[in-house]
Amino acid sequence: MNAPYDDAPHWDARTQAAARYAAVRARTLALAAPLSAEDQVVQSMPDASPTKWHLGHGSWFFETFLLIPHLAGYCPFDSDFAYLFNSYYEAMGARQPRTERGLLTRPRLEAVMAYRAHVDAAMADLLQDFPPALDGLFDLGLAHEEQHQELILMDILHLFSVSPLAPAYDPAHREPPKVESAAKMLAFEGGVVEIGHAGSGFAFDNEGPRHKTYLEPFQLSDSLVTNAEWLDFIATDGYRQPRWWLSEGWAVVTAQGWDAPFYWRKNGDDWLEMTLAGLRSLDPAAPVRHISYYEADAFAAWAGARLPSEAEWEHAEPQLREASGAVWQWTRSSYSSYPRFSPGPGAVGEYNGKFMVGQMVLRGGAGFTSAGHTRPTYRNFFHPHQRWMQSGLRLAKDGVAEQNDLARDVAAGLSAKLKALSPKYFYDAEGSRLFEAICEQPEYYPTRTEMALLERVRPLIAAEIPDNAALVEFGSGAGVKTRQLLDAAPQIAVYSPIDISPDAMEAANAALAADYPRLTIAPMVGDFTQPMSLPPAAQERCRIGFFPGSTIGNFTPEMATAFLANCLVMLGPKARFIVGLDLAKDPAILEAAYDDAAGVTAAFNKNLLHRLNRELGADFDLAAFDHKALWNAAEGRVEMHLVSRRDQTVRIKGTTYPFAASETIHTENAYKFTPERFAAIAQAAGWRVIQSHQSHDPAFAISVLAPA
Repeated sequence: MNAPYDDAPHWDARTQAAARYAAVRARTLALAAPLSAEDQVVQSMPDASPTKWHLGHGSWFFETFLLIPHLAGYCPFDSDFAYLFNSYYEAMGARQPRTERGLLTRPRLEAVMAYRAHVDAAMADLLQDFPPALDGLFDLGLAHEEQHQELILMDILHLFSVSPLAPAYDPAHREPPKVESAAKMLAFEGGVVEIGHAGSGFAFDNEGPRHKTYLEPFQLSDSLVTNAEWLDFIATDGYRQPRWWLSEGWAVVTAQGWDAPFYWRKNGDDWLEMTLAGLRSLDPAAPVRHISYYEADAFAAWAGARLPSEAEWEHAEPQLREASGAVWQWTRSSYSSYPRFSPGPGAVGEYNGKFMVGQMVLRGGAGFTSAGHTRPTYRNFFHPHQRWMQSGLRLAKDGVAEQNDLARDVAAGLSAKLKALSPKYFYDAEGSRLFEAICEQPEYYPTRTEMALLERVRPLIAAEIPDNAALVEFGSGAGVKTRQLLDAAPQIAVYSPIDISPDAMEAANAALAADYPRLTIAPMVGDFTQPMSLPPAAQERCRIGFFPGSTIGNFTPEMATAFLANCLVMLGPKARFIVGLDLAKDPAILEAAYDDAAGVTAAFNKNLLHRLNRELGADFDLAAFDHKALWNAAEGRVEMHLVSRRDQTVRIKGTTYPFAASETIHTENAYKFTPERFAAIAQAAGWRVIQSHQSHDPAFAISVLAPA
């Protein structure tokens, strides 16, 4: 019969410390056990270290900082080891250069193992009468050993990845778990929060002091980006489009020829991934890993999002899936000190503080990380180009209002008898990219027709624009047509673009600022169909509205009238309003323009469902919906729909939405006008047409309006 728990022997603090020490040191040896002596001596790149060096360095730490100063009569194992196994502690003297650790064929592995045994025996003596004042240094030594356990696995994976044999470290090695369900964006109100370590338990010095910081409202994905999502990034030429990349990142990706995460290998049409179990087929549901900060930032931009700050990550951590144990997660925070941080005295003060420049913070913990090693306040850090560690990402966004609006509008639209979604949600970063691609398709005439017409008539339009005017563009997008107008009317002093997609607008505005240095750019993020207050720089001037692209055709006639009336209030009594509108024509031409042979418009339409999966945690099966474009003669419009291919049910935020086979989601209208019909709509809104310019077939028009 087992003794009751209260009768079990109680370990004292010294016994517990000895047990902890033995367990941590034993795990290091267990990690090295599958490796041959040859495996343990090779250094495969400057950032990596041989396993033999890691084994020696861990022992050097305990010998240098605990045994020599605190164990009476301790005799160092070998005086040369102080030089060989010092890492970066300047206060402890000279050391073997990091890039040349692989040249240490001597001491032999047997001597390093004897060194470990020598240190372990001496530590057992020290721990028999361990002064409480050394507890912090002892805990630091164990945490330091656990860090090198992770480095052993990182460095061995890199070593084996460059071998033509692609050997397995452990064929049974378990990879990080799959991401079980689609990610959803969690909303956080922000405000003043506290971050950093406080209270009992070990933490590195860089995790404190705990302090207050202010967060703007933000959204953070509850889950990690997966390999499947990264494959979409690759398929859309994410590695070949500089607009997604930071300047330094683009220089690195082009110089080094990156086209995939670090350990991915192309095998015909398939991808393999080098793992500790050897080369394995890429698991689409697994979190993407072994990516640099540059890649993470580029993916986030491509996805219409950004990386979280470390404060946002820590504040949200209790609500995150895969917060630790899968991959380290890049943040956009530079590695620096917290307020009131001060490095500790002596050589151990060099542990973290001296590296607080030029690196980026990662949060969480990875599959290689020792169990129990991390905390929500843990701050890992690497240079932005490095990617041999298990590093991944989760996405963040600014604000909570847009997500709340999206959720509300989707719930209303999919609950209606005739399901519909607003076309304003087409334009995340990928939607904006796809729309630009649509404009290049041979069937899609509106963009090139309007561009040619604007080129021809812009001197006449520019004559209506007074000096020092402000140009207010509704739905600015990439800003290509804007340039035509700015070139024709250099008297424009302020440009105020309005767009619902901050990411697409940011890139366009940066390019405009570079090419038009005298132009003041005052952007606004928001829904331009709603009343808005213009920035002060635009309010003080005569305002010129610009609404190209026939986007006004997306409104019903009643909505178009209301929109034009709102614009009149916003632009003022001396305004001019330049509006592009597509004219009615052969239905075959119209339907082809919205259903191109290359399928780009279909991808654009389906990307709306992909956005709902990503941002609202929906479970749309994109393959279960078809794109359809049709001419509705009675309404005078082209309609776009997503057609359910079968009976199915979609779940969004706990609500289910049934779809019957052939049932549609109405996603967009594109009304086509006659000049007379548009003039009547404008007149009803308080405007009059003062210029009307029309192209030859296919017919398109640009109208200039003035207050009636």
